[in-house]
Amino acid sequence: MFSVTPGEERQGSYEDEQLTVAHALKRVSAINSRTRPKDKILEQKHRPSLDQRKQLSTKKEKIPVGGLKFSIILQYLQAFGWLWVWLTVVTYLGQNLVSIGQNLWLSAWAKEAKNMNEFTEWKQIRSNKLNIYGLLGLIKGLFVCSGAYVITRGSLAASRTMYVQLLNNVLHLPIQFFETNSTGQIISRFTKDIFIIDMRLHYYLRLWVNCTLDVVGTVLVIVGALPLFILGIIPLVFFYFSIQRYYVASSRQIRRLTGASHSPVISHFSETLSGVSTIRAFGHEQRFIQQYKDVVNENLVCFYNNVISNRWLSVRLEFLGNLIVLFAALLAVLAGNSIDSATVGLSVSYALNITHSLNFWVKKACEIETNAVAVERVCEYENMDKEAPWIMSRRPPLQWPSKGVVEFINYQARYRDDLGLALQDITFQTHGEEKIGIVGRTGAGKSTLSNCLFRIVERAGGKIIIDGIDTSTIGLHDLRGKLNIIPQHPILFSGTLQMNLDPLNKYSDSKLWEVLELCHLKEFVQSLPEKLLHEISEGGENLSMGQRQLVCLARALLRKTKILVLDEATASIDFETDKLVQTTIRKEFSDCTILTIAHRLQSIIDSDRVLVLDSGRIVEFEAPQNLIHQKGLFYEMTTDAGITQDSGTKNKLL
Repeated sequence: MFSVTPGEERQGSYEDEQLTVAHALKRVSAINSRTRPKDKILEQKHRPSLDQRKQLSTKKEKIPVGGLKFSIILQYLQAFGWLWVWLTVVTYLGQNLVSIGQNLWLSAWAKEAKNMNEFTEWKQIRSNKLNIYGLLGLIKGLFVCSGAYVITRGSLAASRTMYVQLLNNVLHLPIQFFETNSTGQIISRFTKDIFIIDMRLHYYLRLWVNCTLDVVGTVLVIVGALPLFILGIIPLVFFYFSIQRYYVASSRQIRRLTGASHSPVISHFSETLSGVSTIRAFGHEQRFIQQYKDVVNENLVCFYNNVISNRWLSVRLEFLGNLIVLFAALLAVLAGNSIDSATVGLSVSYALNITHSLNFWVKKACEIETNAVAVERVCEYENMDKEAPWIMSRRPPLQWPSKGVVEFINYQARYRDDLGLALQDITFQTHGEEKIGIVGRTGAGKSTLSNCLFRIVERAGGKIIIDGIDTSTIGLHDLRGKLNIIPQHPILFSGTLQMNLDPLNKYSDSKLWEVLELCHLKEFVQSLPEKLLHEISEGGENLSMGQRQLVCLARALLRKTKILVLDEATASIDFETDKLVQTTIRKEFSDCTILTIAHRLQSIIDSDRVLVLDSGRIVEFEAPQNLIHQKGLFYEMTTDAGITQDSGTKNKLL
């Protein structure tokens, strides 16, 4: 029967090696069928595997329909600040009242000048009239400057508050959200939607407030001069609001579609960049280029419809505006000599201006409502299910955990409500300072166990107790801050190497060099020009995968805790370095409880006990030498790895 021990090399023709691999796969399949009862095999057919549970299908972004909820507007006003809201209304109302006062003053001045018989008499009162007119202009200028300042301050406060709320909501979302939603949806909210709130919404809001007060003042002036004008303005206002309501319903939904279609553009572009080497290797450049064109075209269709709807609105508003001018002029002619020429000139000039003002007001009102969709999208995450609170009223002691005893009691977990259980009735207890190896086939639930310990995946039943405290009764920060993990996929951030090792700046440089030496990175760091200040690129791309893993190990050595989880921590390291790292871990964490999720069985063969998982259940939990004597699932796994000896003693296994 085919078997290959570690380090053995094989050579041969492609056909021979293909047959050899086929025989090996048949052997593994036969082992799996022997070690799993038939009822469990049938159960697996109806229950998704761990890979299927973890690789959840990406959800399409939901697009709301209908008008904006009042709660969305209220949230923006609260973020704006009620003080700034009232100050905005007062300053803009003041500048429009002063503007109307200026025009009325000019009209009265013209009326007086008409009734004067001599030029000398008009010349005597000119100075006083000009002084008052100039004073009104100065007051208006002060109101304009104050209004611009107040609305800018309020808009900045609203933008800052909504950005902080969005960031806070995203950071509190559970890990399942990020597995089922594309990153483009999140990035789109932090970029385009926040940009609209920062820049466009503030601009349209300022223009709309100004136009609203201007239109109201204009109508009051015309009605005051020509009272019959109110008979024509009522139906025209009805038509204006009908057009606006019809336009907003479509424009708002087009804006939502535009926002939703923008997310796939970002997602596709970022995913293509991250996998560009694979795309080139398989020669699929044209396929991805075409896919990108498709998502961009879909976004442009929404943009084109937005432009067309704006043109539709402009034609109808211009027509209604001209009707207002016509109606005001007809009333002025029909009035004859019943009103003076100065009043007629004032009302007609206002009617000429109202065409532009009304068109501008309706457009800006529609723009505000359509751009308020950005506020709706930013506030969308607020009502989603969040993780447990980071800090709760009950807090563990500062020295907790002091023993490192971990106990699972009838623990169950699932990744999503519509999926089966990933862990079923897990019950075991560790001793203080015990080294536990966790093994199992792919999909057995090894990584799920560590996720549950950190409450990344919440329980569906049972509980986890660490040194007498139920982990579900304390905050996530208190729990995760007392545990330590070296993950399977090393995570580094853009910044200096020192910042990646010690983000909170708690340790001295000598301590950093000490842990680097323990991780066999000291020589490498000393060879760098800037040493500890060496800049790490985003994701640690300028370091090899093994070096990133060692940096994570150094980070764990700095903040030594009583419980350490090794989630296939040495999977990216060569065999020789793996042995050195394992020796360092045994020495430096000798007084800690270590849970090691095995990638190589050699890394857990000297553990105090080994926990064997299969289909989310514990099938074996004993010392490794006892498990080998029992010749169960663990024995077959060690046989496949080629490390089983005739004797089951720990020393000979090593």
